[in-house]
Amino acid sequence: MASKVENKSSKVIVVVGGGIAGALVAKSLQFHAHVVLIDPKEYFEITYANLRAKVEPSFAERSVVKHGDYFTKGRMVIAYATGVTDTEVLTSDGEHIPYDYLVVATGANENTYPISRNKRLEQYKEHYAKIKSADSVLVIGGGSTGVELAGEIAVDFPEKKLTLVHKYTRLLDSLDRKHLARLWNVDLESHQKGDKTYKTSGGETIMADCHFYCAGIPWGMSWLKDSVLRDAVNDGGRVMVDKHLRIKDRKNAFAIGDITDVPEIKQGLNAIQHANVAVKLLMHRGNENKMATYEASPDMAVVSLGRKDAVM
Repeated sequence: MASKVENKSSKVIVVVGGGIAGALVAKSLQFHAHVVLIDPKEYFEITYANLRAKVEPSFAERSVVKHGDYFTKGRMVIAYATGVTDTEVLTSDGEHIPYDYLVVATGANENTYPISRNKRLEQYKEHYAKIKSADSVLVIGGGSTGVELAGEIAVDFPEKKLTLVHKYTRLLDSLDRKHLARLWNVDLESHQKGDKTYKTSGGETIMADCHFYCAGIPWGMSWLKDSVLRDAVNDGGRVMVDKHLRIKDRKNAFAIGDITDVPEIKQGLNAIQHANVAVKLLMHRGNENKMATYEASPDMAVVSLGRKDAVM
């Protein structure tokens, strides 16, 4: 089923992914072109705030926002993108949505997120209740997400026995993995729901009332595998882009945010910068003489350690 485009004289910009980068592009361009935002959820979420929301559910009231609250002029499609041709994006509800310009901002594959904002808020309440009722908590993954969550729990629930398991010998290893030895990981495939015993790859047994998995999720690129953009996806699952953030061998398709192969730490601040560059490019309708360029940001990470502390 083909979608209807209200203004045939306006260029159609289809943005796939309503995370930090995609939402900012859609919000910024909605009054300058016909923008279609495709996202499987009805809301935008400030992802780097969701760790606080696990220990303070009311915090999510500000960090989880319905797309319709900021995206008022364009068209919202609540569905998964399932494919793309030279002229259309295919969705899970059977639509073929035409585009003049395409922005891929699918980031990480968050299939566990509910569709509705209310259910997402309920999910945070459930996480909070799980932590509050537990005597011991296991956090799996010592990257920035795992360290931040452990910090939030340690500050808000200092009485809990907290265990952090990481597969490398140093926390926050994403800055430099050249000289890191692999240590332990937790085998969740054989773990049964409700079981309080966890086995590590090093043979150790850990007892915990509950666990949170913070060891990374795959990039949201599966819908590109059999599409016209399949040759632009590298072996690591990221989309290859040029200095203008245009997808490899494409003049009217861009990729922004975590999904790109830009050699930098994948974090919200960089996603915002990607979005700003894309907005400038699309405002000029791809005019190469007026196109902005993007340079990878230097390696820097700011990691929250609860309410009042952080490390840079």
